[in-house]
This record gives sequence, structure tokens and C-alpha cells, in this order.
Amino acid sequence: MRWPRQLMSLLFVLAFLVGPPAVLLTVIGPPLRGWPTSEQLRAWLQQPLTEETLTAGLAIGAWLIWLLVAYTVAVRIIIRLRATTAWLRRMPLPTPLQATASGMAGAAVFGVTTNTITDAPPQPAQPAATGTAALHDETAPDDHRDQAVREGGVTVAGGWLPRDVAEQVTAAAALVWLRRRRDYQPHPTHPDDTDLTPLPPTVTAVQAALADTPSTPPSDESAAPLEALPAGGVGLTGPGALPVGRGLLVTAILAGQRHSSTSLIVTQATLAILLGPAAETLGRRLPLTIVDTADDAAQLLQPASSVAGKAIPGQRQGETPSEHGHRKIVLLNDNDGNEQQLKQLAETGTATAALVVVLGERPGGPNWHADSTGHLRDPHHPDMPSPRLCILDQTATTDLLTVIASPDPALPHPDSGRPPLPYAGPPELPLPRQVARHEPPHPSTTPRQRLHLHVLGDPQLLIDGEPLTIRRSASLQLLVYLAIHPNGADTAQLTDAIWPGLPRHSLTGRLYTALSDLRSTIRTASHPSVIDHTDDRYHLNPAHIDVDLWQLHATLHHAATTLTHTTTAAWQTVLDAYPADLATTRTWPWLDPHREATRRRIIDLCTTLAAKEPDPHRSLQLLQDGIHIDPYNAELHRLASRALTALGRPEAAAELQLRHRQSLRRADVDNRPSHLISTGIIRQ
Repeated sequence: MRWPRQLMSLLFVLAFLVGPPAVLLTVIGPPLRGWPTSEQLRAWLQQPLTEETLTAGLAIGAWLIWLLVAYTVAVRIIIRLRATTAWLRRMPLPTPLQATASGMAGAAVFGVTTNTITDAPPQPAQPAATGTAALHDETAPDDHRDQAVREGGVTVAGGWLPRDVAEQVTAAAALVWLRRRRDYQPHPTHPDDTDLTPLPPTVTAVQAALADTPSTPPSDESAAPLEALPAGGVGLTGPGALPVGRGLLVTAILAGQRHSSTSLIVTQATLAILLGPAAETLGRRLPLTIVDTADDAAQLLQPASSVAGKAIPGQRQGETPSEHGHRKIVLLNDNDGNEQQLKQLAETGTATAALVVVLGERPGGPNWHADSTGHLRDPHHPDMPSPRLCILDQTATTDLLTVIASPDPALPHPDSGRPPLPYAGPPELPLPRQVARHEPPHPSTTPRQRLHLHVLGDPQLLIDGEPLTIRRSASLQLLVYLAIHPNGADTAQLTDAIWPGLPRHSLTGRLYTALSDLRSTIRTASHPSVIDHTDDRYHLNPAHIDVDLWQLHATLHHAATTLTHTTTAAWQTVLDAYPADLATTRTWPWLDPHREATRRRIIDLCTTLAAKEPDPHRSLQLLQDGIHIDPYNAELHRLASRALTALGRPEAAAELQLRHRQSLRRADVDNRPSHLISTGIIRQ
């Protein structure tokens, strides 16, 4: 027990705080009996080392040591008190309606007479935690999903994003995966999975914060953070000016992608300050206009008639000056022009309803102070509300803009240097050391219950066909992750996947809690040990659990080696084993590469069997099945259109290509990611 040790520590601290002063006061007396007189100072200078002065020096040293210890104890007490008060503030208090209902219920309970109490009927035995899976997140106060609702935004390692901006980031991330699906070229023996690299860490952190939370439909307030600024623009000063500037850069680009009537103009020097070395390579892929000076930006804001025939440095082809209904946002710093040029730009922005934001002092004002948390304050109106804008550092900004920017034509794949995902082969794997035959016999005489894990479609753990309730979202993620990695995963791999963007040292306890809760749930329902820990790696025990993904891998391996005349049966077996995409109802960011890799193996086999099939009608049917599995892949549509043309159906081929282009247009694969949230494509 801990309380005796804590009591002894408290007694020791009290004795150390009270004992030395009592001894010093009793033996020597108070440390100061008054200020020394001039005669005493003169005597001390003549003979400093006397018995009296040495005693006084030692006493003063002892008092100083005691004061240092007392100060340390006081600081620790204050820290504990602050932590306690913060914990009390986080305690959920009942609402007035809940308090009223609780009071009425308590009055009803205590108002019942004892004569009406009878023996309670025996409760029926509860089944072993069966029923529909009820998922909720961990209750740890610093859980990453709590960040999604903290002050209406998401906290990441490099800053803070409003909820609407975070939703747009997840939409842009979904768009990256849709483009990868569209561009993939199926190959039977050497699939090219070099593009299946995870997205940047900041993006996955935002996705993880919003995972398992209902996505809100895009509102017309996507530029709400921009609307918090004064009409015509503002100058931003203070320690948060540059982080807020980076947040405005991302917010304005996302607003322009959702509403084509919004565009961003930024000077080259400002972009270099905000993005650092990535400005040169990333800037040309972003939907913005880069100019050299404040005068160039002012010319872009002027009406078309006043700048006709003038060439503006940095102006993109097709860029037109401000028109009715089109709002331009200008982002620059106070070194992009002299005072007169900045004033002229501000006047032009006011006349054309543009928003001119200067990172630094803006001549003529207004100038707002930005703190390190992104809150803005008008020094001339301290009583006004302080809006909070998106704040980002250079790394987080580069991560977010990487998924927002258009693909770089110079790069075949957005490879971040990490190796592609290995192919998860069939489930003929070496069993862990704790196989069933080495386990001691259980005293129970009931037959052992078999566990089945379904990860294709909605993830579910079944025991004798009944879903098993898994209370924690992290526990369910652990199951799915280990099912995808039959060779197991270590602690670092699990924590990096489930809690991206958070320090590992703070996640070990969460991992153990999720594992303990999962093992306890399974142990209550069925005695076999499902998750083993050998050689510092966690893995599922195939002797005690069946996984539909493992069966799919075995089916794919068998179908790939089948003879030509058995393609129909082999393909039907694959379709039966692949009812839906991998964890199709979940948006965990670590799932995307594995989900896409699994889907690609299906369409690889589809194109291979279609090429082997001698019957053209059956070959066309195989390709149409592949299109049903991945309706965005361009190569499948090209092959199916060619097969239709060969069968003398050019109209059907043209209609198929038209439907494909319409699907890509609805998903905005070639344009903006704004519709992904409202249409639900982000969940695919």
C-alpha cells in the first residue's frame, strides 16, 4: 500500500521544516537581533575571524539552507494545488435539468416506505458481453480526439487549426487517395505501390483527431477566420504574427478551393519567410499568385480598365484583376515596400473590397497584436472579443500544403523516402511460441468458443457468430492493426499508428490500458489467449482466432495460380471473400495505405484473369466487376471501354467513359476537395 510510505514522507518533510528552526532558535537564537552598529562593523573589520563571527556565519548558512528547502516544498505544494484545481475544473458538472431529474429521483427513492420492499427477483444471467459494438474513445484528459473539440479546433504538434479548417484538411487528404486510386496501373506480377506512402505527420494527426467523430457538412463560413479581421485588412504584430500568417496562408488557400470567388496573392519574400526552403518548390504548385512587391499586388487589385496592357511580374497566365463578387486576399510583410507603397496598397484594397494583411506594422493601421496562441487583440479596443486564428509552424504548414498542392509533374509519385508497404501474404505463418498444444488444460468442461474477426467492411469481433462489445476505439484499432500485420507489431509501431503526432513516452500507458481492456473483454467471453506478446512484438494467435483478411489473402494466392479454364470459379471465390473494403466505416489515417493495397490486389487479379479469359463477354464482365470494386481507377475503365469497342458497342464504351469522368468531377478529383465532406466520399 502507498499510504504508509506517503505518511512517512510527510512526517519527514514536516520534521525537516520544523526541527532545524527550533534547534537554531533554542541554541543560537534569532538570526538577526538588529542591524550592527558602526563600532561592531569597525571591530569586525579589524578582526573578522572570531568565535562570535564564525558562529553567526554558520547560523546564517544553516538558515539559508532551510529557506531553500522551504521554498522548494512551497513550490511543490503550489504545483499540486494548481493541478488539483485544474482537475476540479475538468470535472463534468450536471446541467440544471440533470440536477433537477436527480433530485426528483432521489426524493422518489427515499419516499418509498419500507413495507413495499420485497425480495428482488433473481436477475437473469447476462451473456458474455455480446451485442452491437459500442465504441467510445479513451477517457484520458489528453486524448488526441479531445483535441478535435477543444476550443472548437484541433491541436497538433505544430500549432492549432479551427474545426472547419481541419475538416478541409481531411477532405484534401481523402482527395490525395482518390487520385492515387485513379492513377494506379494494375499489374499482375509487379504492382507499383511506391505511392502508398503515408501522408505527412501533421495531416495524419488532424485525421486522427477527427476520426470516429461525425463530419460536419461544409458551411458557407469557411472563411469565417478571415471575416474576423477588420474590413480592408490589418497589420499583425507580436510573437504570433508569423504563425498566424502561416495559418492565414492555409486558410485562404482552402477557402479559395471551396469558393472559386476567393483568391490569394502573396509576395515572394513573404512566402519564403513563412515556408522557408520549401517556398520555391511548393509555391509553384499552390493555387495562389506570387508577386515581387507591394506595387505588383496593388496593380492586381485595380480594376481591369486601369491595368489593361500592363504586365505584372509574377502574374499567372489567366489572372485577372479584381472583379465584382471576387474577393482577393493579399498577404505580405512590412519589408515588401516602403511606407507610401504600403499605404497605396491598403487604399486600393479598401476600394476593391480586398483583404490586405501585413505581417508587421501597417502604416496608417489598424494594427492588432497576435499572441503565441493565435488570439488577436486590438490595442485600441481591449474590451472587444479576441478571435483566435489558425497558427502553424513551418513544418506543419509544409505538411498541410503538401496535400493541398497539385501533384508535382516532375515526380512520378509523392514518395517521402519511406519504403512502400510490403505485401501481406497468405496466412500460412509460423505460429507464436504459445501454441494451443502447450497450454495447460482448463478446468472448464465447456467447449472452447471460436473467435472470428471481420475487418472487411465494418470491423467486428464475433464469438460464435455474436458481436462482442469493444468499449474502446483504441482497442478496436489494435485488433484491426494486428490483423493487417500477422507478423506482429512492436509498441512503437502501435503507438505511432493509433496516436500520431504525440510523444511516445506519454502513450505507453494508453497502449497498455487498451490492451488490458481488450484482453479482459475477450477473457470474459472466451478463455483463449488471442493476443500474444513474444520477442517484444504483439500479434494475434491464429490458433484461437480467424480473420477474414487472412482468408482473402489465401484466396488471392490460390486464384493467381489457377488455370485458365477455372477463372470464373476463382474470381467468384475472391468476390465472396471480399464483401467490402478494409474497415470501410473507419477513417483512421493509418488505414489508408493498407486499404488501398488490399483493393489493388483485387483489381490486379481482375485484370490478370480478364487478360487470360478467352471469352470476350466473360472478360468484359470481369472488368466490370473490377470497376464496381474501384469506380475511380482510370485503367479499368480504359480496358473495359476497349473490350466494349471490340464487341461492337462503341456507344456503351463512350457512355462508360462519360460516367467515369462524371464520377471524378463529382468527387472533384481534378479540382477542389470541398464536396468530399458533404457527399460522403471522404469515408470511402
